Amino acid sequence: MLRSAGCRLVAPLRGSFSPSVGQTAPARGSAALAQATAVLEGELESIRSAGTWKSERVITSKQGPRIRVEGSRGEMLNFCANNYLGLSSHPEVISAGVAALQQYGAGLSSVRFICGTQDLHKSLERKLAQFHEREDAILYASCFDANAGIFEVLLTPDDAVLSDELNHASIIDGIRLCKAHKYRYRHLDLNDLEDKLKAAQKHRLRLIATDGVFSMDGDVAPLRGVCDLAERYGALVFIDECHATGFLGPRGRGTDELLGVMDRVHIVNSTLGKALGGAAGGYTVGPRSLVELLRQRSRPYLFSNTLPPAVVGCASKALDLLTASSQIAQSMADKTRRFRVAMTEAGFAISGSDHPICPVMLGDARLASLMADDLLKKGIYVIGFSYPVVPKGKARIRVQISAAHSDDDIDSCVAAFVEVGRRHGVVS
Repeated sequence: MLRSAGCRLVAPLRGSFSPSVGQTAPARGSAALAQATAVLEGELESIRSAGTWKSERVITSKQGPRIRVEGSRGEMLNFCANNYLGLSSHPEVISAGVAALQQYGAGLSSVRFICGTQDLHKSLERKLAQFHEREDAILYASCFDANAGIFEVLLTPDDAVLSDELNHASIIDGIRLCKAHKYRYRHLDLNDLEDKLKAAQKHRLRLIATDGVFSMDGDVAPLRGVCDLAERYGALVFIDECHATGFLGPRGRGTDELLGVMDRVHIVNSTLGKALGGAAGGYTVGPRSLVELLRQRSRPYLFSNTLPPAVVGCASKALDLLTASSQIAQSMADKTRRFRVAMTEAGFAISGSDHPICPVMLGDARLASLMADDLLKKGIYVIGFSYPVVPKGKARIRVQISAAHSDDDIDSCVAAFVEVGRRHGVVS
């Protein structure tokens, strides 16, 4: 038996294996690990064979309209970030983040209800509630967490949720966590939604859940019709505004403002990680009683570390900039029209309506991947999207326009698409 400075080192039991330096103990359950590895490798090979393998390109610069990519020479034109308003690298946003980091530290090392709430968190929640013209707001680590946390708190087995079939994965996963009765209606189909609402009349609460803007297609939910049906059949309306907050509507409040139904949509979930600074974080805005209940029972809120102060500082400054002027959002709308018109005239099929998400529809997954690689060689950073991110047979290259792009950037992107599209026989 060896003793040393307050601790006791016990010699190994007789007959046990104690590896010397440079030796590795045999893995326990190695046969099970080998079997699992073979299964995983088979799955990976099937992804490669289908042409749907998703490589992660490494960016070596800050986010912006021009970026540097590992392995490529010079700068690339970036047409694939959710940096709608160009605020992720805006000097005032960065300065606000640095100031918050210096004043409040790197992080809270805690969840909100223990010792993780600072005054800047409460200030941002008040700003978000005012921005969306709702009673209260609650911050989350991401909008995925906000969507994971709301449905099981709000809905019980006595209730029903009616969800658009193309809702974001986070909405689908959040709905799976709740015990409410689940109805799925056809994408943007108000007639099918009405049929589902009729069938759901026997339940206590009915909640219609839809993306405001659908991120893969760039199409906008028919919120006026949704709200009409909700009022006719006594339902609540929930929208996910991740791809609308900050730039849709006259003041950038989102899809509900764009379509004139801000006072008819009851709950809004959105993100700080896209137009509002591009860092991280999500939130729910809505009735004060709902937000208070989320603080008491929402698991992603109760069991996740608080948003870092620098993230909160950046988002708060982004909100200030948006509230002060709509000029940035208008610039992005002009550039979106420029791209969509030029690409359509060139012969490409562009999905969605006047939204900066501009999916160039190609159908074939391998084609989308090859064209994206060829565009990268031309200095255009885009990504091919294929199953399971989008349905099979609906592969595309999703181009995203930012207010930070210049008109010359837009024209260069279109020219590259035309050249690569001709090479692959997509356009003539």
